[in-house]
Amino acid sequence: QVQLVESGGGSVQAGGSLRLSCVVSGYTHTYYYMGWFRQAPGKEREGVAAMRGDNIYYSDSVNGRFTISHDKSTNTLYLQMNSLEVEDTGSYFCASHFLGGANPLGREYRYWGQGTQVTVSS
Repeated sequence: QVQLVESGGGSVQAGGSLRLSCVVSGYTHTYYYMGWFRQAPGKEREGVAAMRGDNIYYSDSVNGRFTISHDKSTNTLYLQMNSLEVEDTGSYFCASHFLGGANPLGREYRYWGQGTQVTVSS
């Protein structure tokens, strides 16, 4: 059974950095897209970053500030978040097994983690 467990969230001031981790268990191959999503209160969940090997996608709002990476040895997905802004506040989720579609930043993923909270204050 595939499981995803996020960690690394917290509270930080604007301009600061956080690194989120997502430990994946239940499969080890890197065939599927994996991604990070976030959801702010009252808003829909949105894709932030996604990757499969060298194919990497970022949303316009985080491009240049966030970096997605994957450690094959531990099967851990990371999201390094720099220059954080108040608008980055929300619950962050990792996801695996993109089900298909034109954009890997879409929400069509089979497996989801429970989320970790990120709060950025001014």
